[in-house]
Amino acid sequence: MAKADFLNGKLVVMTGGSGFFGSRVAQALLEKGARLRVASRYPEKAFTLKPLANLGQLQFARCDVRKPESVAAVMQGADLAVNMVGSFDGDLMELIGRGAGNVARAAKDAGAEAMVHVSAIGADAASEAEYARAKAASESEVLAAFPKVSIIRPSMLFGEDDQFTTMLAGMISTLPALPVFAPQAPLQMLWVDDAADAVVAALVDPAKHGGKTFEIAGPEPITMLDLHQRIARAQNRSPLFIEMPDLASSIFAAMPLTPMGRDQWIMLKAGNVPSGDYPGLKELGIEPKPLALFLDRWMERFRKYGRFNNEGKGAR
Repeated sequence: MAKADFLNGKLVVMTGGSGFFGSRVAQALLEKGARLRVASRYPEKAFTLKPLANLGQLQFARCDVRKPESVAAVMQGADLAVNMVGSFDGDLMELIGRGAGNVARAAKDAGAEAMVHVSAIGADAASEAEYARAKAASESEVLAAFPKVSIIRPSMLFGEDDQFTTMLAGMISTLPALPVFAPQAPLQMLWVDDAADAVVAALVDPAKHGGKTFEIAGPEPITMLDLHQRIARAQNRSPLFIEMPDLASSIFAAMPLTPMGRDQWIMLKAGNVPSGDYPGLKELGIEPKPLALFLDRWMERFRKYGRFNNEGKGAR
């Protein structure tokens, strides 16, 4: 069977597929003709996928990956499996780490031909961040249960509806001055649709990609300060950016009800770029698109007068 037809009619069980990234992976799988079962603690969050599927192509199931019996139930009949469970809240070792092991064992028991596990750049068993340690544990768990799994470690993802760049854009559009945390932290942001295509590419060719770890990232390294400045330019704004020292940033991240938690701060400070020790998008046949290709268009709604702005890049 040709790779283009590999997914046609296959049942893909995707655990944790109700978020920003999961919805893009789901869309890519549906476009390839796969039958998709989205299994999540809150599957109703993925109901927006319904218009994208043909009749009988999409199914939703409630699943808690922390409970092996729950995962085994939703994995019945699976031809392929994708695990995308991730969170910064709760017992991360239980949810992300051991949960991934439950998914991999259930996929193996169900006779799945291939599995993709989504980890993260920065996964590190020795990290100060529990999230990074949990992601490292999840990789060990899935490899032990499903040795031919493809592990995908994406860098920070961007998209028109992502929470991070949209949050920054909103603040830049309303505040005359803005603090920048970890201003010199290196980033290599990846368009979410390219990341979704990477998951699908790994899934459809287990003979070539199974048992490998991929670190996938965008084509251009930038800094956190540079990201703020690019967003501001795309809005035709010139706010004052205040580069925050690490001590102040760490105190802010430790405070309750802030948009950045301790784990996020630790991982941001460390940077978000590939190590160079693993294959990447090139080996998956994908050429990543740069942030600059999208940013001007996405920032239209944040400009003064929106599309009627006649300054610089906003001219019409």
